[in-house]
Amino acid sequence: MKKILFFSNNNNKIGEVKKLLNQLSIEIFCPNDLNILYEPKEVGSSFAENAKIKSSFGFQRSQIPSFADDSGICIEALNWKPGISSRKFLSNFENENECFKYIFSKVQDTGKNKAYFKTSICLTTKFNYHIVFEGNIKGTISKYAKGKGGFGYDPIFIPSGYSQTFGEFSKIKKNNISHRSIAINKLMNFLAN
Repeated sequence: MKKILFFSNNNNKIGEVKKLLNQLSIEIFCPNDLNILYEPKEVGSSFAENAKIKSSFGFQRSQIPSFADDSGICIEALNWKPGISSRKFLSNFENENECFKYIFSKVQDTGKNKAYFKTSICLTTKFNYHIVFEGNIKGTISKYAKGKGGFGYDPIFIPSGYSQTFGEFSKIKKNNISHRSIAINKLMNFLAN
């Protein structure tokens, strides 16, 4: 495999993934590079289904192996939501801080502070042939937002075994342990072999 399409228009994710995959001698494209301007609707009922919708679409449009991810946070105090609706949930609020305040209030009301991030990556190598790689990282919701690094829910998520939020981690430190890096490492092992 000489070329691969990472079907994402999220520049934060693209940067993270390119850093993780740079040791493989595979040229990585994103939709903009190939003039793919349309993105399919994520109508799946799981992270894996949404990743598959995007990787299939990317493969059909580019005719090169394509992979996509779907990631999100699942919060105990919100009955393990927002899950696959993580991005939409965040955008329902005026800004991130308002969203975080709502989550903190739910954690306080319920006394439940557990959470986990999940990533599913789907690789489509030919028509109707898909391989899924998954990564999970468990942790807790912090008492308040900390750190300016990362994106999304990173400032309120403390991974198990650590005292800092993902928002306080350096990019390198986060890439070493994140849910996305766990799934990407599985993908890399597959591509390397």
